[in-house]
Amino acid sequence: MTSKAKLTPLPALAQAAECLKVLAHPHRLRIIQMLLRDRYTVGELAEACEIPSHMASEHLRLMQRCGFLTSEKEGRKTFYQVTEPHLQDIMKCVESRFSP
Repeated sequence: MTSKAKLTPLPALAQAAECLKVLAHPHRLRIIQMLLRDRYTVGELAEACEIPSHMASEHLRLMQRCGFLTSEKEGRKTFYQVTEPHLQDIMKCVESRFSP
């Protein structure tokens, strides 16, 4: 049996659960999937998800709040990119389990 010293503290698991809840949406998973490959604008992500830009902005805002993403302005455009390196592993798990 694993010793208690090696277990992750419950407050950290609570924080993890909150961030995993944020990921638990098909549009957010698609956005993460895309952003792991390149950086995109809100409009590009919205088009790929077939949702209005304001909805894509809300999804991005939630994921930024968890520290998953960052944004960078270039002129009038804002580009989003993944900053959390562990998302690559999470998406590999999701894709290997649920992709045809």
